[in-house]
Amino acid sequence: MTDKIIALVDGSIYSESVCHHAAWISQRTQAPVELIHVLGRREAPDKTDLSGAIRLGARTKLMEELAEIDAQRAKLVSHRGRAILEDARAIVDQDGVTEITTRLRHGDIVEAIGEVESNARVIVIGKRGEAADFAKGHLGSNLERIVRAAHRPIFVAARAFKPIEKVLVAYDGGTSAMKAVDHIAHSPLFQGLNVTVVTVGADNADNRKGLEEARLRLKAATIDADTQIVEGRPDEVLGKLVETDGFDMLVMGAYGHSRIRSLVIGSTTTEMMRSCKVPVVLMR
Repeated sequence: MTDKIIALVDGSIYSESVCHHAAWISQRTQAPVELIHVLGRREAPDKTDLSGAIRLGARTKLMEELAEIDAQRAKLVSHRGRAILEDARAIVDQDGVTEITTRLRHGDIVEAIGEVESNARVIVIGKRGEAADFAKGHLGSNLERIVRAAHRPIFVAARAFKPIEKVLVAYDGGTSAMKAVDHIAHSPLFQGLNVTVVTVGADNADNRKGLEEARLRLKAATIDADTQIVEGRPDEVLGKLVETDGFDMLVMGAYGHSRIRSLVIGSTTTEMMRSCKVPVVLMR
């Protein structure tokens, strides 16, 4: 299957939202959902050698006990991972998805995604991980790594799920922004949604031309999009539009050739992603 929705779940409060959003995408695209939980290296059994100061017969007994503790710890971590996947499957199933698979993986999360993303339509991940409640001012430590490494669209779920009807598309005319528009045009996910394409910059002929080209691409796919040009800092402008105009999702290219580029590869990205209370879809 080359059209899966890959949903990354952990023990965080964002996992339920990830599941609901994955199910929403599945219902609109008819794509199956694969739920993945990655046991990171920090969760692996402790390999520290504690035998250095042990002498005589006590050493053998203690080493056996330490080995048993390691084995029990590894087993508990795996059981916890499977329990997380079972809970996630139940949520997606209750949302009406019929094709669901689960996978428990070990190692680095970016490496794990690299191994499965060739079969993915989109990768869904929570904005923050298991330490979310303790680090409200920070994004999940793996999020930027995943965005930089992945070659599929990244759907960053907000804390809670809500139905998505209005979509804001940040457009700067760059390669990834045009790819985002093409993706919207060809994906059943966006059919029937209210789409607005916005350029942050000067109201000049080049920007108006770029927006019109984007609008026509979408119109050819039966998506009637509104367009806007607004001046200001991209993070402030886009964040304000999301809140004041009631948008339910923000779509943007992960890389561009204007100030919007800073939203992903500069310090602005942390503020934008931290403050935006709706899902953000990043296109490479």
